[in-house]
Amino acid sequence: MSEIESIDAVQAMLAEEGYVCARPLATVVFLALRLGRPIFLEGEAGVGKTEIAKALASALGRSLIRLQCYEGLDASSAVYEWNFAAQMVAIRTAEASGQADRASLQEELFGPGYLLERPLLKAMRPDPSGAPVLLIDELDRTDEPFEAFLLEALSDFQVTIPEIGTIKAPQPPIVILTSNRTREVHDALKRRCLYHWVDYPEFDRELEILETRAPEVAESLSREVVGFVQRLRTEDLFKKPGVAETIDWAKCLLALDVLTLSPEVIADTLGAVLKYQDDIAKLQGSEAKRLLDETRAALDPV
Repeated sequence: MSEIESIDAVQAMLAEEGYVCARPLATVVFLALRLGRPIFLEGEAGVGKTEIAKALASALGRSLIRLQCYEGLDASSAVYEWNFAAQMVAIRTAEASGQADRASLQEELFGPGYLLERPLLKAMRPDPSGAPVLLIDELDRTDEPFEAFLLEALSDFQVTIPEIGTIKAPQPPIVILTSNRTREVHDALKRRCLYHWVDYPEFDRELEILETRAPEVAESLSREVVGFVQRLRTEDLFKKPGVAETIDWAKCLLALDVLTLSPEVIADTLGAVLKYQDDIAKLQGSEAKRLLDETRAALDPV
C-alpha cells in the first residue's frame, strides 16, 4: 500500500473517518498495509475492533466484506453454498422438456451460475476498487477445525471448490480478525498475523472519541459521561461498558435534553450503558450518587 507513507498518515486517514486511533494501533495498521499481513485484534466487546475495519475500508475506498463468526460455522458456509432452489427448478424444467443429457445438466447445475458466494470467496474475487477489506469478526465464537481451515486459506489466499477447482485471489485482501477472547485462539493463527490488544482508552482519548462521534453533546456533559463510565469500569461488574456504550449513552442523554448527570437521570438511562440486570441493580440507590460524586471530584476544571 504505497499510498500510505507513514504512521501519522494512518492516524490522519482514520481520523477523517471519525476513528480516533492511538499510535500503537496505527503502527500495526501501517505495517499490515505495507507488509500484506493480516491484523489480529483482541479486546473486550465495544472497544472499536470492528469499527476500525469499517473506517479503513471507507478511507481506502475499498469494499468491506464481513464474515460474522458464530458457533458451528464451518468452512463451506464461510466460502460458498449451492443455490439448491434454483437447481431444483432447473432439474424440473429439464425433466419437463425431456432433456436426456444428464452429464451436461449436472455440469451446468454445479457451475458458476448456481454458486452462492460467501464472504471468504467474495474476498478472493477481483475488485475494480482494489483488494477488499475482509473482516473476520469474533473469531473466538468458532471452533478449532474452522481455525485450521482459516489458517490454510489465509496462508495462500485461495479456496478450493471441488466441483469448480481452486480460486486464488489476484490480490490478497486486507484481513482484520477480531476476538473478544471468550476463548484462546490457537497460536498458529496468531503467528500469521500482526497482533494488537485493543484496551479501554484513557480519559482524554475516550473524550476525544466521544467528541468525534457525538460532537453535538456539550463538552461539560461529555466529560461527566466519560468520567462516570471510566469509574464504572473500576467496579465489580459482569460486563464493563465499552466505548460503544459511552457513545450510545451520550446520544440518549442528548435526546432527553439532559445537560448534566444526576442520580435520577443515571437510574433512568442505565440500560444504555449496562446490559445485565445484576449490574444495573448494583447501581441503584446511593451507589449511583457515590460514583457521580467521585467522578466530579476527579474531573479537572473545564
